[in-house]
Amino acid sequence: MDTIKEKPSWIKDKNVAPDFEVLKVDEHDDYKDFKTDMGCYVLIKVYRDRHEIGVAVCDYKHVILKEFRGRRAQDIYMAIFRYSEKKKLKWFNSMEHAAYLGKELKKAEICLALGSDYYQE
Repeated sequence: MDTIKEKPSWIKDKNVAPDFEVLKVDEHDDYKDFKTDMGCYVLIKVYRDRHEIGVAVCDYKHVILKEFRGRRAQDIYMAIFRYSEKKKLKWFNSMEHAAYLGKELKKAEICLALGSDYYQE
């Protein structure tokens, strides 16, 4: 990962930390860099007839534990995280897994709005 120490030109009215740096990231390989979060995996489905998105939370015995449904990505992932925290479940143990859920839910939300097919990565 390369670093740049100068303040970006688009930052006009903000100060930067003494140890500020811009980190140029390496390209992520979806297959080689994949790490399984052993807490759970999710299956995402667009219910076009109900205008909803469903997220099935599954364990690694391939049992669907819960399904959360809603219309907006943020509503769904916040409900999942609140439920998991309230019940002291360890479904999402890595930030990468949580970021993946948010990314996929937003894709599903856009597909639902556009009337196009959704395919989970």
